[in-house]
Amino acid sequence: MTPFASGNAITLLETGAEYFPALEAAIAQARREIHLETYIFADDPTGRRIAAALAAAARRGVRVRVLVDGFGARNLVPPLRDILEPAGVHVLVFRPELSRFRLRRHRLRRMHRKLVVIDGETGFCGGINILDDLDGEGHGFPRFDYAVRFAGPIVADAHAAVGRLWWLVRWTTLGARRERAEPLVVPQAAPGPGVRAVFLTRDNLRNRRSIEQAYLEMIEGARREIFIAHAYFLPGRRFRTALQEAVRRGVTVRVLLQGRREYAFVQHAMRALYPSLLAAGIELHEYGRAYLHAKVAVVDGVRATVGSSNIDPFSLLLSREANVFIHDAGLAGLLRQGLERALRSGAVRIGQADLARQSWLEKLKWRAALALGRVLIGLTGYATRDDL
Repeated sequence: MTPFASGNAITLLETGAEYFPALEAAIAQARREIHLETYIFADDPTGRRIAAALAAAARRGVRVRVLVDGFGARNLVPPLRDILEPAGVHVLVFRPELSRFRLRRHRLRRMHRKLVVIDGETGFCGGINILDDLDGEGHGFPRFDYAVRFAGPIVADAHAAVGRLWWLVRWTTLGARRERAEPLVVPQAAPGPGVRAVFLTRDNLRNRRSIEQAYLEMIEGARREIFIAHAYFLPGRRFRTALQEAVRRGVTVRVLLQGRREYAFVQHAMRALYPSLLAAGIELHEYGRAYLHAKVAVVDGVRATVGSSNIDPFSLLLSREANVFIHDAGLAGLLRQGLERALRSGAVRIGQADLARQSWLEKLKWRAALALGRVLIGLTGYATRDDL
């Protein structure tokens, strides 16, 4: 079983409207050290605002480290670097995209975490990139996404994770070794009552299955309801079987999915699974009010998770991810309420009749996308039959 630690203070943050003000306030209060990891760091009003806050912290003597993914952040564009680096912010890129014309399997192993640790005392984890929340086709509605702010014992695990990855990338990046080696802040967790939680990462070394296993434990322990909201939902055989078994023992399983077409290939592949999921008794809903980017789940109104990991082969087999798993009725209840609001205000339930109305050409696209995706994941050498 996944070990949970007591004594954590955790705040649920819905969309960038709650996340970015909380993040800016924490950066402004930083005294010694800021670690920020993000898949995307966009050159837009939100990105420039967060960059300015980080630069201000560095100028007042805080050690600031920013790690971005080489594909998601496209090496961090010069205008943002011009804000960060002259102020003394240390910037590193995880697996820079040196050539877009050479496909190697290790290039699929991305840094997909959205993780911040400040002074070894405060952490943020979730699915929200450093990106304007209203960018896109939301018509005034923000991307539907979540993060958590946390303090307490699990901060030490998050702090260790950002520290390990920073030094790993630093020592494999030419020119980055000039950064002066300084001791990391030692996290100080105050004991006491609070939320039971665990911070988990997924990597290709010691934690290859940690997030997936924690998800499966939640699903296998469900007695009444499983409510999942994911932008990209391509569960492998092991995961699908766990959901199907939950339905057979009387658990209501609801899945809220991306309804807007952001990446056609992924959406086609997802929809190829709809018939079998519906046949198993799993409810499917597509959110169309704005882009859905959440990676969250609630089980029985007591257990929940918020993080960066999708339920798809790229997140569960290839990328570096981070999730916080929570055992607390108050927080799980708040997340469930948010998902219920999204379901009522911006989602459509999908049934077998909806699938029957699709053209044969559309269904062929779905099956072709799923088949090709499975082939590509299989060729990486990281998947087993249960992952496809």
